[in-house]
Amino acid sequence: MFNGTVLCVRRSEAVRYAARCLTGIGMQLADKCAPDVTHVLLPVPSFTAGDEYLAHLLTQLPDDVIISGGNLTSPLLEGYRCVDFLRDPYYLADNAAITAECAIKILENQLKTELPGKQVLIIGWGRIGKCLCPMLRQKEAHVSVAARKISDLAMIHALGYGSIPIGDAANETKRFDVILNTVPILLFPQIETKPECIKMELASKPGMTGANIYDGRGLPGKISPMKSGELIAKTFIRLSI
Repeated sequence: MFNGTVLCVRRSEAVRYAARCLTGIGMQLADKCAPDVTHVLLPVPSFTAGDEYLAHLLTQLPDDVIISGGNLTSPLLEGYRCVDFLRDPYYLADNAAITAECAIKILENQLKTELPGKQVLIIGWGRIGKCLCPMLRQKEAHVSVAARKISDLAMIHALGYGSIPIGDAANETKRFDVILNTVPILLFPQIETKPECIKMELASKPGMTGANIYDGRGLPGKISPMKSGELIAKTFIRLSI
């Protein structure tokens, strides 16, 4: 049972929805900093080192308050007990699935892409790549994946997707209609594609540069804040009780 009081820092739509979810199950939420606050729920990802707001927030909270959020690496948080959602495998996996859903929604709705029959290249066989593959197959797209490890390429092939060694991908990009990057390393400084190719960046750091690349970073909070907020609330409950 959870007996504390939670201050939700509602600086994102996702956290505002998470707060509604927590209130809905009977958790005690504080409207502002107070001596009885036991937990703080920050946006995911949260603040960077030197953030003035974070410094101001901490001066108004008890020294034993527990901080929950994402990427809690600020030196300002040294000495505090922190619960970092971006180190939790379950949060990361669920967030990857939401990211993949949002990416496909953007392709279809904003970018007006007819996915059936399209040649789609996913760069990377991480969490987002693994989620994208079956979703795109369900949309009747022809999916190929560029990966580095032989074991990953073998699994990609076994699952019925095209497999491309990452070192060969630069020579293959001109044949694809859609390219989705999920690798946070600059692998393609100037990616060459056919003019009508749709390119989307989904990694936290750019993996490709060039013209007309859609910035799809941080999609859950932008495109699906309700689902993102529900995940934040569920993760807070699971890691705090």
